[in-house]
Amino acid sequence: MKMNRTFSMAMLSILALLGACQQEKPSPVTKTLLPSVAAPPYICDYIPLDAVRLMTGVQDPIVNGDFDLTVGQELDGKAYGTGGCFVYQPTGNKTKVLQISLSPAGSKEEAEWEISQGARRLPDIVPGAIGYYGQDGSADNTQAAAILVHGLDQVIVELIQGVKGRDNAADVVAMMKLIAPKLILDATPAPKKTKD
Repeated sequence: MKMNRTFSMAMLSILALLGACQQEKPSPVTKTLLPSVAAPPYICDYIPLDAVRLMTGVQDPIVNGDFDLTVGQELDGKAYGTGGCFVYQPTGNKTKVLQISLSPAGSKEEAEWEISQGARRLPDIVPGAIGYYGQDGSADNTQAAAILVHGLDQVIVELIQGVKGRDNAADVVAMMKLIAPKLILDATPAPKKTKD
């Protein structure tokens, strides 16, 4: 009887160890497209939180930053804005996963040069703007970026750590479509092309 009890205890211990040693399955990748219309809640006043959650996989991020869309008028009478929104993991080393910036560093010539060198051209987002996007070529890399220039304004969406299995390049383009019309001064979305 004592032998059966010892054997039973040993088996229970082995089963408990086996259960503890099995790797936890990663949560399935959400391949839902980013929304096509910006909606609250927002972070940094202009960035839709739900889109950030989808493209980074971070549900409760640490957020820092803001935008000043009138700084150019205040400083030197020119139309430009500045600022940034920085999104971090809430745990561990609190790694930065997404960075969105607005600066008066726009250069149409530089954007055209990048496109001539193989960067993919952004679709029409803001009338008169030009932009490009890309993703690191490595299969394991989830980094992607999109840059849009309009006059002096340059908006950069830099996905530093995206979700494996998602189309990270498509995510930065979709985010640019959501935020650029709001961040670029006097901008309106490009009119939709209709089929005749």
